Amino acid sequence: MAGPDPEKEIEGAYVVPKGWIWCTVEEVFFEIMNGTTEAQNVDGFGFPVTRIETIQKGEFDMFRVKFIDSCSQEFLDKYKYRVGDIALSHINSKEHVGKTAIYLGHPETLIHGMNLLRLRFGHTNGFPQFFYWYFQSEKFRNDVRGRVKHAVNQVSINQKNLSQIILPLPPPPEQHRIVTKLEALLAQVNRSKDHLAKVPPLIKRFRQSVLAAACSGRLTEDWRREHPDVEPARKIIEAISQRRLKQANTSTKKQKIKDIYSHREGQDSDLLPQSWEYVAIDKLCESFQYGTSKKSMPVGKIPVLRMGNIQNGEIDWNDLVYTSDVGEIEKYRLEPETVLFNRTNSPELVGKTAIYRGENPAIFAGYLIRINNYKELDSEYLNYCLNTTYTKERCLKVKTDGVSQSNINAQKLGKFEITFCPLEEQQEIVRRVDVLFKNIGSIEDHYKKANAQVDNLTQSILARALRGELVPQDPNDEPASVLLERIKQARAELKAKKKTQKRKSKTLLDFN
Repeated sequence: MAGPDPEKEIEGAYVVPKGWIWCTVEEVFFEIMNGTTEAQNVDGFGFPVTRIETIQKGEFDMFRVKFIDSCSQEFLDKYKYRVGDIALSHINSKEHVGKTAIYLGHPETLIHGMNLLRLRFGHTNGFPQFFYWYFQSEKFRNDVRGRVKHAVNQVSINQKNLSQIILPLPPPPEQHRIVTKLEALLAQVNRSKDHLAKVPPLIKRFRQSVLAAACSGRLTEDWRREHPDVEPARKIIEAISQRRLKQANTSTKKQKIKDIYSHREGQDSDLLPQSWEYVAIDKLCESFQYGTSKKSMPVGKIPVLRMGNIQNGEIDWNDLVYTSDVGEIEKYRLEPETVLFNRTNSPELVGKTAIYRGENPAIFAGYLIRINNYKELDSEYLNYCLNTTYTKERCLKVKTDGVSQSNINAQKLGKFEITFCPLEEQQEIVRRVDVLFKNIGSIEDHYKKANAQVDNLTQSILARALRGELVPQDPNDEPASVLLERIKQARAELKAKKKTQKRKSKTLLDFN
């Protein structure tokens, strides 16, 4: 089937240069084939088999394969990848359908697995790397997404719809020149990405260094020299203890308070500044409250904050659920400057903490604990203490592990030891940390913009390359229309050869 007029745009996106031609996937590739459905294992023995997860960032990730124990030569002939074969994810989520990778010969034997389509060139078809790069373009991905069928949690594109997607076909020598130039430019882009990838770990390390300095007293050494007469932490804790005992109206409550303050911290306060102490949180808090266990709704009067809304010490107001239950709102309504602790989550995320500052009215869900701290403990300072590496390591030590989740209950949280200092110094610490975090936040914003620009640069280079704008044309190159005719002839010859072989096989069977 002949492609559209080569001088006209396709879907308003491209105009091919002189000597190029538009054609369909079906016209370029000799074969579009589904993978094997043979039973596979994950024990690492046998022949590696590709699957959806194997395709990562345009390459085969050999740590994400399954295996077939053994197979016949006939099976290998049918499903073994050849150099230049392109695998395409035809069943996936909408953003990932159409992912591709090209097989370049490693490992020596790689089997084509299910949920991937294998696109195979003939020896006369041109240069497979050109089409591999075309498949990385947003133009191609959008063409795929426009032809998918929707299921419950995924989409798919069948062979017929894929085969009718239109591609630009340059002359073979120009394909080579484009790929050579394209890969050289993208190598530079990837080096830029590698440099940028070092930034987030540095930012994270800087934040943790700031918190470590803040919560050890190093950040405010000069402040203490200028304020030598502040009341030491030990006296503040004693005053809180006496106040709580006076407010207790039963002997049971009094005994509970005595038990809290008779507890001896395990950390050595002598390592801290003179006015500081390691203190269990329950000595500085009135109570710890679990959130609502009632089912939330997609819409309602006010949001119900969940564990997913706690991100990097702050409340993330995306992906919200809601409630309109008046009783629940009254019981669990959050007040500004409230610290929330994530008591149940995956082992690496349990213990996430964030501060609610009153941005929007909200209540909190049952996997969170509201920390009701006394006025002597600044909520911002508490939030910083609970986000230190020291506290994260404490979470890992005390968590109780279930099948897929871990838990830290209110009793364990109450015995977390934080570094405590006079309120005036806590507030000075918060002020200084906020300034430093604002500065690093500005750097992070610059990083995000640079990263987005690099990502856009990749697609920009691809678009230029695949429009024929990256390298000069050679008037001596034979036009792509000649190549297309040669492909048609080779396909016809291959079809005739297969037909002859099939007839001979049938004759031999009949003879036997």
